[in-house]
Amino acid sequence: MQPKYTLWIFSLLLATTCSAALADNLYLACHAGVSLAAADVRDMFLGEKQFLNTIRLVPVDNVAAQPAFLEKVLKMNAIKYSTTWAKKSFRDGVNPPAAMANDAAVLDFIRRTPGGCGYFASEPLDGVTVIDKY
Repeated sequence: MQPKYTLWIFSLLLATTCSAALADNLYLACHAGVSLAAADVRDMFLGEKQFLNTIRLVPVDNVAAQPAFLEKVLKMNAIKYSTTWAKKSFRDGVNPPAAMANDAAVLDFIRRTPGGCGYFASEPLDGVTVIDKY
């Protein structure tokens, strides 16, 4: 198994075993200037939508907020999400979103990555485009 997949699977398992309560609010934001439709979020995080016009979309998972995101937005649990990506990676050769530890890491990644999109438990600061609040 490749190291990046091992880290990704470990982060998913960690997220499923955390006993933290689901976040009251969840924000989805993208790199400044990316105006992704809220209806495209699911497709982007499941690898079905990879481009917005000429911009390559780069979704990133937030390990700290992932349980809330999976429940509220994707309507699936961590096991189903992991299984979906394992099949997609094998079948289509598409890599799952990178996993970042918390809101600050996701915000930093999105600010410096054109096409970057991620979700937050707290409202993100300036420098990103908020797509939706859940």
